[in-house]
Amino acid sequence: MRAASAPRIPSARPTGTADRIPASPSASAAESESASEATSEAASASVSGLGAEPGPDPAPGPTGRRFAGVATMIGSGLSNQTGAAIGSHAFPVLGPVGVVAIRQYVAAIVLLAVGRPRPRSFTWWQWRPVVGLAAVFGTMNLSLYSAIDRIGLGLAVTLEFLGPLCVALAASRRRVDACCALVAAGAVVALMRPRPSADYLGMGLGLLAAACWAAYILLNRTVGRRVPGAQGSAAAAVLSALMFLPVGVAVAIRQPPTVSAVAYAVTAGVLSSAVPYLADLFTLRRVPAQAFGLFMSVNPVLAALVGWVGLGQDLGWPEGMSIGAIVAANALSILTRRG
Repeated sequence: MRAASAPRIPSARPTGTADRIPASPSASAAESESASEATSEAASASVSGLGAEPGPDPAPGPTGRRFAGVATMIGSGLSNQTGAAIGSHAFPVLGPVGVVAIRQYVAAIVLLAVGRPRPRSFTWWQWRPVVGLAAVFGTMNLSLYSAIDRIGLGLAVTLEFLGPLCVALAASRRRVDACCALVAAGAVVALMRPRPSADYLGMGLGLLAAACWAAYILLNRTVGRRVPGAQGSAAAAVLSALMFLPVGVAVAIRQPPTVSAVAYAVTAGVLSSAVPYLADLFTLRRVPAQAFGLFMSVNPVLAALVGWVGLGQDLGWPEGMSIGAIVAANALSILTRRG
């Protein structure tokens, strides 16, 4: 999920050679400026779980870039939540664990093709965050899909959103962004509405997914600084898929999967991993980092709508008001942003 996965991409990524010595003061200044840009870009990419380096894109202007990016984010979010809803149809046969295993395999194939990592060239200093990213990636998806199985798509994704929300709030430098994040957080609490009959284990799994998403963002920032291009994300996805290989084998032995269940799980992997990844490559050129982080709060809205339309999970008026508050917070943050 996106993963694990932020916005704005100009030139080159850091190469992981932290001990380079500039030849002259002017070269040092240029490298400092380049490193600053690359660090900003890596932080941007981290929110969506990307470490890719798309080339420059001659967009028509700030307003056109912004709304093109917003449209792409909405499409990416719809794809992600639709994939999760479709994957839930395989739960009776494969269970959340089996569906997540297949999703990890699909994500690894896609990121391996795009990132083309060269693991033999990685140093231990580069491998450490990559291994951590792989572990967090698998745990995040497993806890999210387990939460979806217990409490439904809308509430599970809403709880998971608390991770990027906290990161966006901590990174915010504008009062309006902080206020919008707090409004969105209040709407999340309203959506939860804890009560005696609530499934607290399901909610706990959703909160675990949120903590993993926050860690995923921060680890991606480190990976983006230390490993060039998308190699770090690709290597982490492959490691995560290898971790789930025994799990997939055990699930298949315990209960042989049907063709339809595997098709549902593969579709979930494509819609929730491949499509969002490619869409975010486009988005990251057009939308500022904090705006992207806050815009992730639209995912609970999309999840609730997909759950309502595709899974028959009804929404009451409290859910409707909470969704409206989240949409309003995002609209205010994006429309008041300059450039």
